[in-house]
Amino acid sequence: MSFSGNMAAEFERGMDSLVFKGWTMKALGSVRAAVLLAVFLAVTLPLMLVQYVLIQLGLKRAKTLPHAYHKLVCCILGVRVHIKGHVVADKPVLFVSNHISWLDIPALSSVAPLCFVAKAEVGTWPFVSLLAKLQRSVFVDRTRRAHVKDKAGEIAKRLAKGDNIVLFAEGTSSDGNRVLPFRSSLFSAAVSAGEKGADAEVQTVSIAYTHLHGLPILRHERPLVAWYGGMGIAGHAWNILKSGPLDVNIAISEPVPLASLRDRKALAAFSEARIRRDYIGQLTSRHRAA
Repeated sequence: MSFSGNMAAEFERGMDSLVFKGWTMKALGSVRAAVLLAVFLAVTLPLMLVQYVLIQLGLKRAKTLPHAYHKLVCCILGVRVHIKGHVVADKPVLFVSNHISWLDIPALSSVAPLCFVAKAEVGTWPFVSLLAKLQRSVFVDRTRRAHVKDKAGEIAKRLAKGDNIVLFAEGTSSDGNRVLPFRSSLFSAAVSAGEKGADAEVQTVSIAYTHLHGLPILRHERPLVAWYGGMGIAGHAWNILKSGPLDVNIAISEPVPLASLRDRKALAAFSEARIRRDYIGQLTSRHRAA
């Protein structure tokens, strides 16, 4: 065989090896996803029933079980949560957060017992809607001002009873490369709650996915983790399960009394400035945890 023939044979063998390795990695990824999904369902389905009973009986444990559950979910999925800052312990908190992925829910909920303000459409999604209801989420139709106003009373009551509430201020999720402009209309209910005497604090939360398999997530890779636009949740979740361990950084700001922020625009501007500052710091820091 000629030298060029040897080179061609070596090249073909190399290509075959790469194809085999690629196929093997895909197969292993699918096996990983299937195993994690099975474990997730084995844990989730019984606990959904437990949480339903706790809510129906009005027991305090209904507030804390989702917190413990999501810590377990993060462990199952390989989501390692790194927290900077502290949650106020002696008062209810309105958390204002950026929004990147459905993974934000278990990641944030693993930090402290809390509930979410969700858009009304979430209440119609199969399975997801049930999980959201068991989390005791507040569903708001943000396109109807009257509905937002009605929900202000519910949020005020929840804060008064000691619930921590999370508001995703962008109104939708981003591709993970930036913080979208905040929609001040979404803060109407929160400000109304403060005006109604809810003795609550505001803490901003910046969430950033920084590492995959222990390696920094680059700018062009962040949309692989982010769930946004018209992405289907089932396909995106499957890809996340296949991908491997993720590191997420959560930066929690110092608290500010909700009543001290005079209107929704002031609350939106205050929150957006802090979250943008913290988010940029998380993405540019050379000392991010892995």
